[in-house]
Amino acid sequence: MLELSHVTAQTLYLVLIVSSPVLVVSLLVGTIIGIFQAATQVHEHTVSFVPKLFAIALVLLVSGGWMSGQLVTFTAALWQSIPKLVH
Repeated sequence: MLELSHVTAQTLYLVLIVSSPVLVVSLLVGTIIGIFQAATQVHEHTVSFVPKLFAIALVLLVSGGWMSGQLVTFTAALWQSIPKLVH
Protein backbone atom coordinates (compact mmCIF):
# COMPACT_ATOMS: atom_id res chain seq x y z
CA MET A 1 0.00 0.00 0.00
CA LEU A 2 2.90 2.30 0.70
CA GLU A 3 4.16 1.96 -2.86
CA LEU A 4 0.80 2.89 -4.32
CA SER A 5 0.56 6.05 -2.23
CA HIS A 6 4.14 6.92 -3.25
CA VAL A 7 3.26 6.51 -6.95
CA THR A 8 0.14 8.62 -6.45
CA ALA A 9 2.17 11.37 -4.79
CA GLN A 10 4.74 11.27 -7.59
CA THR A 11 1.96 11.48 -10.19
CA LEU A 12 0.37 14.53 -8.57
CA TYR A 13 3.77 16.20 -8.24
CA LEU A 14 4.51 15.54 -11.91
CA VAL A 15 1.15 17.01 -12.94
CA LEU A 16 1.91 20.10 -10.88
CA ILE A 17 5.38 20.54 -12.38
CA VAL A 18 4.37 19.85 -16.00
CA SER A 19 1.30 22.06 -15.97
CA SER A 20 2.86 24.99 -14.10
CA PRO A 21 4.46 26.79 -17.10
CA VAL A 22 1.15 26.95 -18.97
CA LEU A 23 -0.80 27.95 -15.87
CA VAL A 24 1.64 30.66 -14.83
CA VAL A 25 1.77 32.22 -18.30
CA SER A 26 -2.01 32.07 -18.61
CA LEU A 27 -2.37 33.74 -15.22
CA LEU A 28 0.12 36.50 -16.06
CA VAL A 29 -1.36 37.23 -19.48
CA GLY A 30 -4.89 37.18 -18.06
CA THR A 31 -3.94 39.61 -15.31
CA ILE A 32 -2.24 41.99 -17.72
CA ILE A 33 -5.18 41.90 -20.10
CA GLY A 34 -7.63 42.36 -17.21
CA ILE A 35 -5.77 45.47 -16.10
CA PHE A 36 -5.75 46.73 -19.69
CA GLN A 37 -9.49 46.11 -20.05
CA ALA A 38 -10.25 47.83 -16.77
CA ALA A 39 -8.16 50.85 -17.75
CA THR A 40 -9.61 51.22 -21.24
CA GLN A 41 -13.20 50.07 -20.55
CA VAL A 42 -12.93 47.61 -23.46
CA HIS A 43 -14.73 44.41 -22.43
CA GLU A 44 -14.58 42.29 -25.53
CA HIS A 45 -14.14 38.54 -24.94
CA THR A 46 -11.77 38.04 -27.83
CA VAL A 47 -9.41 40.66 -26.40
CA SER A 48 -8.65 38.30 -23.52
CA PHE A 49 -8.94 35.02 -25.42
CA VAL A 50 -6.64 35.57 -28.39
CA PRO A 51 -3.52 36.78 -26.50
CA LYS A 52 -3.87 33.94 -24.00
CA LEU A 53 -4.16 31.48 -26.86
CA PHE A 54 -0.98 32.77 -28.49
CA ALA A 55 0.92 32.88 -25.18
CA ILE A 56 -0.06 29.32 -24.31
CA ALA A 57 0.86 28.12 -27.80
CA LEU A 58 4.26 29.79 -27.44
CA VAL A 59 4.83 28.18 -24.02
CA LEU A 60 3.87 24.77 -25.38
CA LEU A 61 6.17 25.29 -28.35
CA VAL A 62 9.09 26.22 -26.11
CA SER A 63 8.58 23.77 -23.24
CA GLY A 64 6.59 21.00 -24.93
CA GLY A 65 9.68 18.84 -25.44
CA TRP A 66 10.60 19.08 -21.79
CA MET A 67 7.02 18.32 -20.74
CA SER A 68 6.74 15.25 -22.92
CA GLY A 69 10.19 14.09 -21.79
CA GLN A 70 9.08 14.27 -18.17
CA LEU A 71 5.91 12.33 -18.94
CA VAL A 72 7.75 9.65 -20.94
CA THR A 73 10.37 9.21 -18.20
CA PHE A 74 7.69 8.88 -15.54
CA THR A 75 5.65 6.45 -17.63
CA ALA A 76 8.68 4.25 -18.31
CA ALA A 77 9.53 4.18 -14.61
CA LEU A 78 5.92 3.37 -13.77
CA TRP A 79 5.83 0.46 -16.21
CA GLN A 80 9.05 -0.89 -14.71
CA SER A 81 7.65 -0.65 -11.18
CA ILE A 82 4.43 -2.57 -11.91
CA PRO A 83 5.84 -5.94 -10.75
CA LYS A 84 6.73 -4.39 -7.37
CA LEU A 85 3.28 -2.83 -7.05
CA VAL A 86 1.28 -6.01 -7.65
CA HIS A 87 3.52 -8.54 -5.85
